[in-house]
Amino acid sequence: MSSNADWLPLFPLKTVLFPGGVLPLKVFEARYIDMVSECLKKGTPFGVTLIKANQETDAPLLPEAIGSLAFISHWEMPSPGILTLRMLGGERFRILETRTLPDQRMEARIAMIAPDDPVAISDVHVACATTLKLVIEDLETKGQAEHGQAFVTPFSRPLDLQSAGWVANRWCEILPIPLKARQKLMELSGAQNRLAIVHQYLQQHQIL
Repeated sequence: MSSNADWLPLFPLKTVLFPGGVLPLKVFEARYIDMVSECLKKGTPFGVTLIKANQETDAPLLPEAIGSLAFISHWEMPSPGILTLRMLGGERFRILETRTLPDQRMEARIAMIAPDDPVAISDVHVACATTLKLVIEDLETKGQAEHGQAFVTPFSRPLDLQSAGWVANRWCEILPIPLKARQKLMELSGAQNRLAIVHQYLQQHQIL
């Protein structure tokens, strides 16, 4: 696989992107502006991966082995040399091989991870969905009151509160947990498995 089409541009970040998630991003480094511009021109995604912890500041960024595709849903250039993006999380992938370009950007050959089977919320986890709906409404109400028309919701529409995977992923994005734990949840196979862990966390912290 020597063709450039086989290599996915990577954007290592200090965040975890879940399938179906929304990621606002400000891009100001020339190398990444070039990368984003190329993706916009081709209509292709790039990969978002969590930066591995405990790296030296001057060392090349090392990505976690599993990340998610990021699709550009909206972009603006508020001033020269700055791009603001709104990304939507696509399916997960596993990195097979990486290479570093002359401008220090990374690309990877990847294998796609099968998406979670579509599973409806079970009776046991209905409270996770109803409480999530209240949390989203509260966050959006406060955001609109503080920022007015400039507020952009961090949740994509339509809300899919009947889907175990969607509910689990949205909770994983907003829970106050370490990035490494968030990464492990994103990597976990099976929507019901992920939601069961979320449900346990919410009960332990008396959120449910």
